[in-house]
Amino acid sequence: MASVAIDTAEPRGKLFAGPRVRRLRSQLGLTQTRMAEELGVSISYLNLIERNQRPLTAPFLLKLSHQYNLDLRQLTGADDDRLALDVAEALADPLLKGLDVGRAEVQEFVAASPGIAQAIVRLRSALRDARSSGAEAPQGDGPLELVRAFIQDRRNHFPELEARAEALADELRLAAPDFFAAVSDRLRARHGLTVRILPAEVMPELLRRLDLHGRQLQLSELLDPASRSFQAAYQLALSEGRGEIDAIVARAGMPDAASERLLVQNLANYFAAALMMPYGRFHTACEATGYDLDLLQARFSAGLEQVAHRLTTLQRPGARGIPFFLVRVDRAGNISKRFSAGGFPFSRHGGNCPLWTLHKAFERPGQILRQLVEMEDGTKYVSIARTVRAYAQPYGGVRPEYAIALGCEARHAHGLVYARGLDLGSGDATPIGLGCELCERPHCRQRARPPANSSLIIDEKQRGPNPVQFGHTGSS
Repeated sequence: MASVAIDTAEPRGKLFAGPRVRRLRSQLGLTQTRMAEELGVSISYLNLIERNQRPLTAPFLLKLSHQYNLDLRQLTGADDDRLALDVAEALADPLLKGLDVGRAEVQEFVAASPGIAQAIVRLRSALRDARSSGAEAPQGDGPLELVRAFIQDRRNHFPELEARAEALADELRLAAPDFFAAVSDRLRARHGLTVRILPAEVMPELLRRLDLHGRQLQLSELLDPASRSFQAAYQLALSEGRGEIDAIVARAGMPDAASERLLVQNLANYFAAALMMPYGRFHTACEATGYDLDLLQARFSAGLEQVAHRLTTLQRPGARGIPFFLVRVDRAGNISKRFSAGGFPFSRHGGNCPLWTLHKAFERPGQILRQLVEMEDGTKYVSIARTVRAYAQPYGGVRPEYAIALGCEARHAHGLVYARGLDLGSGDATPIGLGCELCERPHCRQRARPPANSSLIIDEKQRGPNPVQFGHTGSS
């Protein structure tokens, strides 16, 4: 396969997005007749749009946005950028070595057939899992990937949960000034649950436990105040936000019970964060402080990772925040969290670039490290990284460690306190990639292997500064 560099620039000229409109209509469960009626257009006009025989006009886009509370980036190709990157990764498989598939062809295919593109990505993931486990046949994506894909497809924003959580948060503020006390009182008064903090030796392997027999929500003393608040809010989410959560899960159409339960857990976590940091107040504070993590933690009595995760959800129409991405890794580079309100090209299977400051955070625990990075397609991002605490007993004498990176495209970072002093336009940026398998940069001094679509060059007569030399298929 030839090098595939995905173009993430804004669309130019006429916008043809028929497959995306058809996909939106399918997700909403609407017939062409019903959607045409709701948008005030003829069925034939909508049919021509879905067949890519008519472009999307500005008035039509505004109607879609108003009628369905839609993020217009869903129709302008931003969502397809991530999918195109995943398809490119799938096509970089060694089994497909030698195929000449270019950037434009990948993008056209994803725009025209997003469903088939997603199927290719799932097959690639299943094949990779089968190779690593020795399974005889691919079984498809597991619950983790399925739930991550669903959340990313919704851009990590769920308006129905935001509305319910914001209303409930207002009630809690009237009940008591301290959030943890207000949630605890609500659980006791409305649901007959008493919140208890128990010693670590009583709950050696648990941080939270719901004892229905004793009508107690038990929390470990290992949790700091912010984490105690979050765990109590999680239980309240399951108690009072379950209707909205179950409706989302039903629409998601997960293929098995394990995926459904994991999605419920993720949505309850989302609801809990929205209770601690209600959308309107949190968004206003973000804009006023320049998204200062320390100030936001203090103002909302939340932890760093809680605040960082919440920042990736600020996608309410008319009150959008900076479109952040968030990734959490361990020292080995394994990804345990990834969320994006923008289009950051995460590696699906780890192996992130070692030049990224994210991996240096472990050397300076507790310090925020900032960096201006540039992807192969020229897109620049402001990235900040820091270690986060893991509330768990040591295993094998080693305490778990994680680092998170929070960032956004440089063009969105002008109001970001961490971008002060950085030249976001022409300033020098660290060149990073999606991991060696997909990165085409020929002069990287830290390359561990050649790109998947290239061949290794071995020359016993000379040795340059780069540890790995490579050429594209067919080159000498």
